[in-house]
Amino acid sequence: MSVRVEDHYRRLLAPNYTWMLGGDIEHTARTQRALLGTLLGGPASLGSGTVADLGCGSGAQTLALADMGYGHVLAIDTDGSLLEELRAHARGRPAVETVHDHAVSALDKLATGALDAAVCMGDTLLHLPDRAGVEAVFEAAARALCSGGRLVLTYRDLSRPLYGTDRAIPVRSTDDQIMTCFLDFADEDTVEVHDIVHTRSADGWTFATSSYPKLRLAADWVVERLVEHGFTVAHHDQSDSGLWRTVAHRSA
Repeated sequence: MSVRVEDHYRRLLAPNYTWMLGGDIEHTARTQRALLGTLLGGPASLGSGTVADLGCGSGAQTLALADMGYGHVLAIDTDGSLLEELRAHARGRPAVETVHDHAVSALDKLATGALDAAVCMGDTLLHLPDRAGVEAVFEAAARALCSGGRLVLTYRDLSRPLYGTDRAIPVRSTDDQIMTCFLDFADEDTVEVHDIVHTRSADGWTFATSSYPKLRLAADWVVERLVEHGFTVAHHDQSDSGLWRTVAHRSA
């Protein structure tokens, strides 16, 4: 049975989130720092600027942004356990502030033009309830960003359905844990994601399952909506992993 994204994270994803990323958040943060350095045009001036990480999870992008020199990094997520984990990772990085809130609500609480940049990475966009929610994020980001401020997005284009065994996707496996998922393309707007985690203990293997809906957003649709909300798209490509990377500047 499908559950809300927040409930799915609480039940299954949050306890396994950092493991899914490879198990070493500092290593993942270093790879994200390299990516963000490219997408944001290099490091920040030391101790300057305010940025927001929308849907920060356990903090790979947040830590990367802090290490790039930004003076204030708002790490925004709806999962309290992931934010608690992030706070542990962020010790010694005073720039990081965790915010337990939805992206739009958190952005709306900021002064107009308060942000130099915002990032929304992984599949955070696809976890929103509908396309109107995505546009609400773009609208809120446009208001919160300063003139010329940048919005960095990464996301998967699930607009084309998969069939048969192509719907089964390995996530990660180690000696004691295996995670896979499979996709049901329920309708034109959503895909149902079924996550399965097998864990080995002294008593043998057990497994946990949970399902949740994910949005099907075409990359061209994302670009069109960004432009409608006052952005200029400066970078738009697809990585070897299949993630689209889109960078948009807030127009004057």
